[in-house]
Amino acid sequence: MVSPAPTQDSVDNALPEVFYFDVESADGTLLRAWTNDPDCQIDGPTVLLCNGLGTNPWTTPSLLRPGCGVRVVSWNHRGTGGSARPADRSHVRIEDFVDDAIAVMDHAGLEKAVVAGWSMGVNTMFELAVRHPERVSGLFAYAGVPGATFSTMLAPFHLPKPVAKALTVNLARVVALTGKAITPVASRLPIGPRAVALISHSGFMFPVADRELAIRAIREYLTTPVDWYFHLALTTSAHARVSLSRIQAPTAFVGAKWDLLAGPKDMASAAARIEGATYDELVGSHFIAMEQPERFHELLLEFLDRVG
Repeated sequence: MVSPAPTQDSVDNALPEVFYFDVESADGTLLRAWTNDPDCQIDGPTVLLCNGLGTNPWTTPSLLRPGCGVRVVSWNHRGTGGSARPADRSHVRIEDFVDDAIAVMDHAGLEKAVVAGWSMGVNTMFELAVRHPERVSGLFAYAGVPGATFSTMLAPFHLPKPVAKALTVNLARVVALTGKAITPVASRLPIGPRAVALISHSGFMFPVADRELAIRAIREYLTTPVDWYFHLALTTSAHARVSLSRIQAPTAFVGAKWDLLAGPKDMASAAARIEGATYDELVGSHFIAMEQPERFHELLLEFLDRVG
């Protein structure tokens, strides 16, 4: 059953509508999926979005606007945003997320679609393209690499990849172990305009175009227990780089110069190894879809035109 996203306070009242529906994945895990167009009224192509780990619809503001010209179908990761945790807590691998993507496509009646991916969602969409090439008509990757993600983190610091991976994985392990103690604090953090302004000038994120949507995005992100989020991160960190020689679908990469979580040089290198793939680099952080929504939207529409 499709239902509109509830409003929570006066800030959220101005937000665009997102519609949620339940989907059962192959192993029985119940997912909370979402779309910007439940009645298929948008005159434009449908894109399956493999979102960033534990994130939500509000991180892609340009795709939630009326008249965006793109129907988006996506879902919240296992144990986040209303999706259930799997019966076996180890079933949060990229391969499990691929099963979730197929379940969402089947439920939405999508035999084949252009797939967009952000961050760890880029891992998911490339794994999907390798395992189910008949379901993918194009790949639009932004701020993410096709596997071995943790070794590309901290790219602006020019660390050797083994060092970057060791630092980020071990940090994730520490936070996962202490997550139950951190969660009560994180879930009560006052997220408003001042908090967003502070984060936007931290270097981790640049100033965003729509502060209200950023507030909602961060608030929902913080509803996930910290220990569970970093359990997801550690499990997915084991995902190896996808064999790009097996990618046959048209592909586009959009990187960010100052991205701390997905190295732009690695994105450019991946694009160079896929025949016909393109690479564009924007000045921004990992959150380029929030920082430069207009340019992000233009690049996506250009790619959709190219795919046809």
